[in-house]
Amino acid sequence: MTDPSINALAQTASLGTQTMTGSQIIWAALVREGVRIVFGYPGGAIMPAYDALPQFPELRHVLTRHEQGAAHMADGYARASGKVGVAVATSGPGATNLVTGIANAMLDSIPVVFITGQVGSRLLGTDAFQEVDITGVTLPITKHNFLVTRAEDIAPAIHKAFYIARSGRPGPVVVDITKDAQQKSASVTWNDAPVRLPGYRPEYHPRDEDYALALAMIREARQPIIFCGHGVVEANATGTLIDFVKKTDIPVAETLLGLGGFPATDSHSLGMMGMHGEEWVNTAIQDADLIIALGMRFDDRVTGNLQTYAAKAKKIHVELDPAEVNKIVKVDLALIGDAREILAHLLPDVPRQKLPDWWAQIDRNRGAAAVRDIIELPDAGRLHAAHVIHDLWRLTEGKALVVTDVGQHQMWEAQYYKHDHARRLLTSGGLGTMGFALPAAIGAKLACPDEEVWAIVGDGGIQMTQAELQTARQDSVKINVAIINNGFLGMVRQWQEFFHEGRYVCTPITSPDYVRLAEAHGLLGLRVTRRDEVAAAVAAARASPVATVIDFRVEQEDSVYPMVATGSDLADMILRPLAFDGEGTPAPTSQHNPIYQTGKDRS
Repeated sequence: MTDPSINALAQTASLGTQTMTGSQIIWAALVREGVRIVFGYPGGAIMPAYDALPQFPELRHVLTRHEQGAAHMADGYARASGKVGVAVATSGPGATNLVTGIANAMLDSIPVVFITGQVGSRLLGTDAFQEVDITGVTLPITKHNFLVTRAEDIAPAIHKAFYIARSGRPGPVVVDITKDAQQKSASVTWNDAPVRLPGYRPEYHPRDEDYALALAMIREARQPIIFCGHGVVEANATGTLIDFVKKTDIPVAETLLGLGGFPATDSHSLGMMGMHGEEWVNTAIQDADLIIALGMRFDDRVTGNLQTYAAKAKKIHVELDPAEVNKIVKVDLALIGDAREILAHLLPDVPRQKLPDWWAQIDRNRGAAAVRDIIELPDAGRLHAAHVIHDLWRLTEGKALVVTDVGQHQMWEAQYYKHDHARRLLTSGGLGTMGFALPAAIGAKLACPDEEVWAIVGDGGIQMTQAELQTARQDSVKINVAIINNGFLGMVRQWQEFFHEGRYVCTPITSPDYVRLAEAHGLLGLRVTRRDEVAAAVAAARASPVATVIDFRVEQEDSVYPMVATGSDLADMILRPLAFDGEGTPAPTSQHNPIYQTGKDRS
């Protein structure tokens, strides 16, 4: 469908055949795909396209400070909006600077189209200035890619790229366009017919007998558990999952990327599973007799030791990508298809039941563990990352759109900020990309301008992409950046403490003065060193008309608990040592391992 807001050139193009330059075709094709924001950085091989960009005023171009920033902004835009993100770069170093962002989108199944300029077609293969075989480089980390050497092939390639990126299991697509293809003219006839690609079958539907078997397995189960993965979010299946759970009374555990796919404050939500999942969640998985895994990959951070993983449980895997089934964990039944469609098909026939014995068992385990459902976290005069994130959750009423980097702060956010809605936690899961959060938050804010957006970052990750603070300033993107500043590459330091006898090799890290850095970019900078300063700083950030950076100086050698060591059994967790003061209040066991949570049963 043609958007009525497109300009005269694009309108004329949409009505039939017109002669246009390849550069004009690029932007007109994007407009026809519904694109309104692109993130990029110009250069020699993409310069003809940029020269034509002013002819398409309905397209907003965000000039990033690094091409990796453009990739992450497009990624964040796609995650927050559910649409396809677009990033543009030139050839050579411009294209290779996108690679980390492309891989990040691939591993987390994010639909992004990357358009790169390439040297002239006659120079291909000659090691010309800024020539890199970017289609060859990105072949393992894209759903597909195109090398376009003729102007007449640009429109079909872009149309196919968007179809591939958003259909089936989403993912990134690269369209590499030579400079001469951008400069030459061609007759283009716009075609809205459905794309048909040989060998590409993105839609699957389970057989009736598979549905029947799934229903039988659910009826027979006495200790079932549902895994809510990223596929629930991508399928917009939250509402259907809530109905399914209300009817069946089955507890729900979430993967990191599945957080928000099922409401965290729902009484059926157990919380995050896996390496830093709560003790009772992982114990419930090991005790379950049936696992219904929805849109997740059984990643190694979820399973622990595969030889002992959920050995008592039969397993139903609901998954859009058949390549993921039985790749890591052997399952008893695969339902290949869209999670929402499959849950909706099962819903009328699943048993309406209560599982009191199963819940009683889970609650006994939960009651014996330290949990995070309390109103206040004692601070004993110290500022911990958990204080910051817990208070941020309270002060924003859990309604903020949060983007995190990778590391300890990422895990603390998953533990202490309760997400009740999908697409409100954006984080790098599969690739674990430091530097992701700041640019992704900018993309998310541009996708959802009315949302309150917080980037929660570490003092390591923010220094990788801090130049994008100026992008936020130039484009007037109002985000808030919370730096969990502990003076270490925190997660690596924690592993060094636990598994390398405390040898902190190359993990202590210095930082610039973040308040002055923010001010140098024309933004608001604040510093917090005490718990009682958090609320005022958050209020000031929310009231500021410009992006705000808050430097939270937290305890340096705190660790994330629980933790399942790599290769260990899922139930074999390193737990936070418990100690109590004279009044029974949780107190620090040491400067390194503070404790600040109490127990509470499910109600």
